[in-house]
Amino acid sequence: MILENERAAVCEYARRLTTDGLVVGTSGNVSARAGDLVAVTPTGVDYAALTPADIPVVDLDGKLADGALKPTSELPMHLAVYTCATDPESAPVNAVVHTHSVHATAVSTLVTEVPPIHYMLAAIGPTARVAPYATYGTTELADAMLQALDARRGCLLANHGTITYGDSLSSAYSRAQQLEWVCQVWLLARSAGTPTLLPPTEIEQVVEKLKGYGQR
Repeated sequence: MILENERAAVCEYARRLTTDGLVVGTSGNVSARAGDLVAVTPTGVDYAALTPADIPVVDLDGKLADGALKPTSELPMHLAVYTCATDPESAPVNAVVHTHSVHATAVSTLVTEVPPIHYMLAAIGPTARVAPYATYGTTELADAMLQALDARRGCLLANHGTITYGDSLSSAYSRAQQLEWVCQVWLLARSAGTPTLLPPTEIEQVVEKLKGYGQR
């Protein structure tokens, strides 16, 4: 079976989406790239029942290369990230995570950028933009997303959810979690009063510090 490891990872992280409350039901989707092929969650299938053999594999034009199930309807967004997005540090783009997380989706209806309530916003970039609304599964949504992703590793999708990417599913998923958490903090603070925000210069400084974070 081609892309066996990637398909297994897609199953694992698809189930985590539900377990961690980042999606409800079969909403949201994940993918992993190896060379010119992409393993991606199928549309409308219970993630708890997924096996690696259920994961479709497509090429970068979206043509089915292996598998019997139809890929996610959000395939245009995933392929747009792989073919057009550029990591700010020129890291490879090997994984994409799309969520319908509650707090980030709520924030996407209120602002055009995620307010800098916490320095971990820098996990995404100097800011996290909100892409204008477009119908799911369309090239219009993929185009709006790419503009919001410029020099960023993730963004919100207005009235929809989030999308993040990374050099692995682990890094892409971690960014989705961080983005949801920052949005939750801002909403909680905003519900109690007027939050004190960090200046843009501080977020930019943390962006630089995170380049050396962790084990190398």
